[in-house]
Amino acid sequence: MTASQDITTLSNPPLLEKIDKLRDLNIGQHVPLPQLVVVGDQSSGKSSLLESLSGIPFPQDQSLCTRYATQITSRRDISNSVEVRIIPGPHASEDHRKHVEGFHRQVHSSLEFREQFPDILKKANERMGVRSDISTGIGTVFSEDVLKIEVYGPNEDYLTIIDVPGIFRTTMQGTTKDDMAMVRDLVKRYIKDGRTIILAVLPSNVDIATQEILELAEEYDKKGERTLGVLTKPDLVLEPSAQAAVCNLVQGKKRPLNLGYFLVRNRGPNSGLEGPSELDKIFRKHPWADLPRDRVGILALKDTLRSLLVEITKREFPTLIQDVSRQIRECKRELNSLGPPRQDEREQRSFLCSIAGAFQDRARAALMADYNANTGFDEDELRLITHVVNITDIFGADFHESAHSRQFEKLGSAEEPEEVEKSDDCDDKAGPMVNELRELLEKARVDDIAPEEFAELADVITPEKISMPVPCDNFSEWINEVYLKSRGLDLGTFNANFLTTAFAEQSRKWGDMTKIYMSRIIITLHRFIVAGLRSVCSEEQVRNKLWIAMIESLGERYKKAMDQARLLVEVEQCKQPYTLNKQFAQALSKARGYRVTELLRPKARKDSKQFVGTQPMINLNDIPKAVEVKSNVEQLQEEIHDILHAYYSLAADRFIDNVFQLAVDYCLLRGPSSPLKVFTQDWVINLEAEQLEQIVGETRSVKKRRQGYTKKIVDLTNALKILRT
Repeated sequence: MTASQDITTLSNPPLLEKIDKLRDLNIGQHVPLPQLVVVGDQSSGKSSLLESLSGIPFPQDQSLCTRYATQITSRRDISNSVEVRIIPGPHASEDHRKHVEGFHRQVHSSLEFREQFPDILKKANERMGVRSDISTGIGTVFSEDVLKIEVYGPNEDYLTIIDVPGIFRTTMQGTTKDDMAMVRDLVKRYIKDGRTIILAVLPSNVDIATQEILELAEEYDKKGERTLGVLTKPDLVLEPSAQAAVCNLVQGKKRPLNLGYFLVRNRGPNSGLEGPSELDKIFRKHPWADLPRDRVGILALKDTLRSLLVEITKREFPTLIQDVSRQIRECKRELNSLGPPRQDEREQRSFLCSIAGAFQDRARAALMADYNANTGFDEDELRLITHVVNITDIFGADFHESAHSRQFEKLGSAEEPEEVEKSDDCDDKAGPMVNELRELLEKARVDDIAPEEFAELADVITPEKISMPVPCDNFSEWINEVYLKSRGLDLGTFNANFLTTAFAEQSRKWGDMTKIYMSRIIITLHRFIVAGLRSVCSEEQVRNKLWIAMIESLGERYKKAMDQARLLVEVEQCKQPYTLNKQFAQALSKARGYRVTELLRPKARKDSKQFVGTQPMINLNDIPKAVEVKSNVEQLQEEIHDILHAYYSLAADRFIDNVFQLAVDYCLLRGPSSPLKVFTQDWVINLEAEQLEQIVGETRSVKKRRQGYTKKIVDLTNALKILRT
């Protein structure tokens, strides 16, 4: 293998060119790239070193250089040329990006480039907005933009080096402490990743312990595995002890680094055009002559840098592809989390319609208890119909147990349990299932209203628990008292209005119990709608705005359902008791029969001659005598009791059914004015454009995030194509 072939193999231009293309795309802000970064304190000799490595005559004037990162790339080509461009910084605005990307200078002669370079730098500074004169207040002192210089020629070998501004400890004319901190942050950003080789430039004539750049490098490269020390200005080291200290560094005897130290001499500000061979003559003299030849001089350093760059690029190339692919997946996931784009009215309406459709699907499944139809029903608030049925069962049990003001008399004899039917469900005790339902209701915290819920529902629901008194046992006394205070010229009859008054008193708790029941249903439905929206719309800001647009209509529909329930209570309590239900006559007849039976029971005989089967026998002549023992008032009171009892039992069952069917199922769950039908696709279609924009229009931050993710995906996808070609 010839020397030229060996250099070409070492430099591996196709591989390194891919990395440079990624750097042009600014992929380094997303995925760390293999790179060589030159860092050092100001006046450490960085500019002179860069000139020696690249042949580019960097001026020593601080107003023209080291105000931004500079990427220097040399490439083998048949003709000489130098191209200068600007890569926008990672946080550049779109306008600034377009402005700096328009900068391009090309020179076809080395001599011409040397003459024009100071002017090119000034123009680049102006394009980036960097002060041409550091003492003026116009423009910024430092920039995140990158100046890219590409050098082509038949004698060039592939090498890319990035130079960053030098660290300074004290402010100079035109600079501030903020500038000082910005430079440190810029240096840290370039050297922190494990794919970066740190070229720490250290002047030989200064105590290495005072060089802050080594401490900064150690902060990110604690083991010194990727830091290479470059010692400059050996011609200024005159004291033998100082020379010995430099030699100890190069020989690895002091503060060793895995990549070691190089000793180089660069042209000074007053030097002529000496080439590397002329400058390297100093290393033939004592004490430098005793140092390893591959550790002194610019040529040795350039060969090592090319090898290091290829080595780190080859080593990191597979993981670089993985990192880019992972970043693309993460970006797509973040972009998907923002939902479909909502830039114009069509996109906004389509986006909101899709959410409305998903919500209606969720509502239909919840009403059918089809909890396998959609994911997310593990959330308790979404099991709507189950909660409604449980609450209704508890309402029915509570209603039968305690909705009446006074206990009705129990008719029938304990001696004949097989013949005696329970007079009313109100005498039933809550079974185990109802007790379990109460426990579920307690766990669901339906009666614990959160402040934000109360603020939204205060005009509709019962704000606090209402104490329900236990039914009294003084029904007969109460009937007697009321009757005696309101009786007229009744002869075996009573005023029908008395039943209206009595029923209203017996059912006076219906209104409060119904409001508690309706409040529980409304709270449950309200929480379902909140949870349903949360399950179909992940963007909190959209949900909040959508909720604001819906809440007034929801409140109106809740109130309509509550008014319907209140109307049902009013109808039952204010009208004259009446029913077409045949069970009323049957219940009343049965009650009258029980009363006659109780009067005849003492006269029943059980001797063997009068028994037929197991039933006691009575004398028919005893029947008229049995009913004669009661006064007219007593008979009227019993008649009032039995009529009211028979009617109340039917009315209570009818009322419970009507409240559920008309107020809950129709008004709240399935009817055309159900709160569940506020947020529909038809509602979305009828929204004005301004309303759409207000509800689902993207905020500036979301638009910026979407644009950022979209651009990042495009850049990373292009990067992946470059890496895989």
